[in-house]
Amino acid sequence: MTTGTARRSLASQVSGFIQVEAGERGELAPSFAMFFCVLASYMTIRPLRETLGAGMAKGGLESQFAIVLAVMILMVPVFGAISTALPRRAVLPVVYGFFIANLVAFAVLMRGPPLSWLASVFFVWVSVYNLFVVSLFWSQMAGRWESEAGKRLFGIIAAGGTLGSIAGPAIAGTFAKSLGTENLPLVSAAFLGLALILSFILSGIRAPDGEVQQTPPLTLAAVLDGAVQVARQPYLVRIALVVLLANLVSTVFYLEQSRLVKLAIADSAERVTFFASRDFAVSVLTACIQLVGTAWLIQRFGLTLALAALPAVCIGGVGLFSLVPTLGVVSAIMVAERVSAFALAVPAMRVLYTVVAPDEKYKAQNFIDTVVYRAGDAASGLLSHQAGALLLIAVLPFAGLWLIACAGLGAMHRAKAGEDSVT
Repeated sequence: MTTGTARRSLASQVSGFIQVEAGERGELAPSFAMFFCVLASYMTIRPLRETLGAGMAKGGLESQFAIVLAVMILMVPVFGAISTALPRRAVLPVVYGFFIANLVAFAVLMRGPPLSWLASVFFVWVSVYNLFVVSLFWSQMAGRWESEAGKRLFGIIAAGGTLGSIAGPAIAGTFAKSLGTENLPLVSAAFLGLALILSFILSGIRAPDGEVQQTPPLTLAAVLDGAVQVARQPYLVRIALVVLLANLVSTVFYLEQSRLVKLAIADSAERVTFFASRDFAVSVLTACIQLVGTAWLIQRFGLTLALAALPAVCIGGVGLFSLVPTLGVVSAIMVAERVSAFALAVPAMRVLYTVVAPDEKYKAQNFIDTVVYRAGDAASGLLSHQAGALLLIAVLPFAGLWLIACAGLGAMHRAKAGEDSVT
């Protein structure tokens, strides 16, 4: 068999495995590459955000989460207004172009004399940036692919993002010292610029089909309606409670890690390398588990185990850290917690929404993923400020409630799925 024949045979086998039709190949590659660039952009600056957060004065980092929540609520109607006012094809270029300009501006400001407000602004901005660039990407994907094609190909496209989440911290950790931490926003801007170019390439390949269902813009009215939908259904209330408690407990470890990094690592480039190495480990371990274990674990042991694994890790982490309160221990707990979240809890949470009506699913999920999610961060910051040295003891009841809520949620999902199968 010649080399050319072998390559064609391998390509044929891969195409058969992932079920890509001939007319889809031209769009799949740039879609895959675009999501790679989007997440590489975010994950390149995430270690820098963590570094700036760790360098804040006592109590400063805790207050950032309340600010993030407030800014998120304020930005939702702004984003909705932009989505409504502009032609659909112009929304992503305008927003991505705005964020690219922001990243360049941050790089310029970081090269100048120290500014007391810059760390706080950048910390909050990155949190908002992540939500909107990813949301816009998937909105474009929903507009380009029909439902049947999405079921076959969105997993492949998501894998591009997984690779981007590995490449971003690898770049940040490797080049933090040689490039300078102040230049990492430019690297992030370059990745987002590539994503923007790829979006133009996609637009040139084929205009979105008018019959494809579009994701509605994230507006304040939709978020408020989502709050009403959640309040009306015990099932959605339980999902919201799990998300709230998950962020409240998990952020405690984040705050402890930041406190210890500030004490143990003085150089900002070394802090970036530290946080980047943890992000890299999380991304690689998550990808490995997702490839070989996530689906099997959920199918074999059910949603309850997948949901309960994360609070169990956190409860064990509280016990371990109370005995050995070191940076190495808390960073290992953070890696285990984030891998459990991304590899098990997040996929399980998405399955929970499959038994919810489509309109309720969109509105309730947006409310939970924005307001409730950030409210958990804010509550953790408040708890940390009030509890002080007793923080680990104070968080244990919330962790226990979280574990109980996960067990109940798994049972509620089984009941709703059974009712749906009957009706």
